[in-house]
Amino acid sequence: MQNNLRDEHMDQLFQAILTLEDLDQCYELFSDLCTVTELLAMKQRFWVARLLKEGYIYSDIVDLTGASTATISRVNRCLQYGDGGYERALQRTAQVK
Repeated sequence: MQNNLRDEHMDQLFQAILTLEDLDQCYELFSDLCTVTELLAMKQRFWVARLLKEGYIYSDIVDLTGASTATISRVNRCLQYGDGGYERALQRTAQVK
């Protein structure tokens, strides 16, 4: 994560997220914390990441998700050169199914 984002308040937020016990608690916190638009954007990015990892091409991802090619490129760049957050989360959620 970018060093300019990391501070005690961000740590407290992430620690709070780590205490959530189930999907209902996640929905409760995130619906209070984020706007609907912010949540939909995060959902879309995670969906795009999954589709990219599954080998979908940009045009199919645009059709399926409605994401812009700029969003797809950004997610792809994070998958290729980011901190590994998408990769870890995708691997772990694949194990849950």
